[in-house]
Amino acid sequence: MRTTVIPSAALPSVQSPLVYIKLIFVALFWGGTFIAGRVLAQQMPPMTAASGRFGVAVLLLVLLAWKLEGGLPRLDRKQLMTTAALGLTGIFLYNLCFLAALSRMPAGRTALFVALNPIVTALASAFLFRERLGSFKWLGIMLAFCGTAIVITRGDLAGVLHGNGGGIGMGEVFMFCGISSWAAYTLIGRVALKGLSPIAATTYASMWGLAFLLVGAAMEFPIVPWHSFGWQVWAAIGYLGVFGTVIGFVWYYEGVKALGPSRTAVFNNLVPVFGIVLAAVLLGEPVLVSMLVGGAVTIAGVIMTNRQAK
Repeated sequence: MRTTVIPSAALPSVQSPLVYIKLIFVALFWGGTFIAGRVLAQQMPPMTAASGRFGVAVLLLVLLAWKLEGGLPRLDRKQLMTTAALGLTGIFLYNLCFLAALSRMPAGRTALFVALNPIVTALASAFLFRERLGSFKWLGIMLAFCGTAIVITRGDLAGVLHGNGGGIGMGEVFMFCGISSWAAYTLIGRVALKGLSPIAATTYASMWGLAFLLVGAAMEFPIVPWHSFGWQVWAAIGYLGVFGTVIGFVWYYEGVKALGPSRTAVFNNLVPVFGIVLAAVLLGEPVLVSMLVGGAVTIAGVIMTNRQAK
């Protein structure tokens, strides 16, 4: 999933044409995390699976920090607490909910929910920090939630109201919890992190998150059928750690440096699109009309909500 920590000038500059290509691939990689996560969630317990992902990611992030920044900085007490909170919300809680949702829902359907991330974050900012949204952004928020309702109900809004249509199951509940934990992660990073580069902040957050995950995974290890896992499981762990976390993170912040955060964030709208396409091609999942219509409405609402006032 996406990493949103305060950007800095720590990453090397990149020419704009190459940055656009890289950002499209970042959206492709992040769309692919739903397919890898679906494969993993159906065969491995969630804490064990998430521990594998971030075991790979932490190793590579530490090496990357040494290469690009000469190592990791010392943290003061406030930074220790902040990075621990980031690890708890954006790594530990989000990934548990992400994998729990994928064990109950198709990958393409789950991918559409990620479009709500900026909406929930905007609402939390308005509620906690009294940020003014304005009528245009409120309209975008309402539009995004209408689109999500179409996806959740599979287009049968009237049927849900009468109690005989598809509604919210545990998969949807877990994904909403994941979105909320990611919103908390975003707000904590926006407000509390000072003096840390994106690589350092994400590395420390991932280390904290891995520590939390390993505590829970220790109870799962004795019952995990290690001998029964095929290459697909290990490939999924490697993909999530390398492409979904490390490469996606580095290329995303190259985009932030070259294009700015607002223009870079627009590419996030491609994530659910790639998620649906990859789920259909690789997993044979059906693409419902309600997913296409609801996804388009949700993305339109997100674009309206993120539009900067002139």
